[in-house]
Amino acid sequence: MRVLVVDAANVIGSVPDGWWKDRPGAARRLHTGLVGAQLDADRVVLVLEGRARAGVPEGTDGRVETVHAPASGDDEVVAQVEALSGHDVTIASADRELLARIPGAVPLGPRTLRTALHQ
Repeated sequence: MRVLVVDAANVIGSVPDGWWKDRPGAARRLHTGLVGAQLDADRVVLVLEGRARAGVPEGTDGRVETVHAPASGDDEVVAQVEALSGHDVTIASADRELLARIPGAVPLGPRTLRTALHQ
């Protein structure tokens, strides 16, 4: 199974579009884009942290599962990837420290993902 794990904070923050004024709205737009996108993944895990969690409830919408990080979003991304052991995992993030914590995962740049979402 091909799984895309999305570091929402990193993807949202990759474009200065005013996201800092409305973090829940930015999370909602990202979620909507992921649900409607033609991505090369069987499953998408969207990890939200902080105020962005108010934008999308936890749960599954089509192939997109939204997870709320109880604390650090990076720690939750790592936990999600560890739970997906044995699957082909791609991480949408440009956070080098986060990516270094996940050996074997394939990185996908935030702007590349946003282009695929037409955002």
